[in-house]
Amino acid sequence: MSSTPNAASGFTLDGAPAAALVMPWRQFYWLVQRELWENRSIFMAPLTAGLAAVLGSLVSWARLVAGIPAGVLKPGASDAGAVNGLIQQPFYLASLLIMLSTLLVAVFYSMSALHGDRRDRSILFWKSLPVSDLMTVLSKASVPIVVLPLVTFAVTVATHWVMLLAGSGILLVSGQDAALLWSPFFLFSSWLMLLYHLVLVHGLWYAPIFGWLLLISAWAKRVPILWAFLPPLAIGIMEKIALNTKHLGAMIANRIGGAGDGSTFTAGGISMDPLTMLTPIHFLTSRGLWIGLAFTALCLAGAVACRRSAGPM
Repeated sequence: MSSTPNAASGFTLDGAPAAALVMPWRQFYWLVQRELWENRSIFMAPLTAGLAAVLGSLVSWARLVAGIPAGVLKPGASDAGAVNGLIQQPFYLASLLIMLSTLLVAVFYSMSALHGDRRDRSILFWKSLPVSDLMTVLSKASVPIVVLPLVTFAVTVATHWVMLLAGSGILLVSGQDAALLWSPFFLFSSWLMLLYHLVLVHGLWYAPIFGWLLLISAWAKRVPILWAFLPPLAIGIMEKIALNTKHLGAMIANRIGGAGDGSTFTAGGISMDPLTMLTPIHFLTSRGLWIGLAFTALCLAGAVACRRSAGPM
């Protein structure tokens, strides 16, 4: 018997729901689209930070060139080196501001992603759809781990281009040489380091943090932010009292502030100049990374189990 979908009824001729014929990757795509639609802060936070960076850089450059005679700043000038560093500094600060904004968005999104569905009772609607709990949890996990790093990179590059054009205009109007901002290696090398930083650190290295927050979001009935931070704090204090050690605190600090396992690349830094810091093979083969990813998988499995048995609050 033919199983051609009937668009009007939503069922195939053999009685199977037409929605069940949707490929899993299509379901995942639309679930991620839903997250982007319902959480506008994913875009608005980095865009707002980028706008603030542009305005701040314009004021900084205008003040810098205000007291410098026309024609003094040009490539190769004896006193251009220090000023050139000041002119390029806003680009690094803009990257830092945008990264911090999206990192905060990732943390708060992860804490509310699964908790919000139960709080507003929309979980009843989403459970009525032919979408598995595993697919739902994975789509929400992909936002802080995959989507936000890519959004951060795209917004940062766009912000840098706007700053580059605006800064060139300020230098030209003041009679200076705009070539100071158009170094052939300056921005492209920083973009390469930024992409490396975002994908490996904000995505893979921070994945256990986001997995833990998603697990708490799926499990906690009230105040998920309290349950997210109180247990690690309590265990750390108990460890210090009982054993006089700080292993848990050191592990969490290493996860937040660096790549561990002897890696010279740290998440807390924004130094994106030296391309010699690109050590993806060392990073991807580090023990800490794979232990963290295994912990992430356990947290997401727990979140799926909690969501499967969860109902509205």
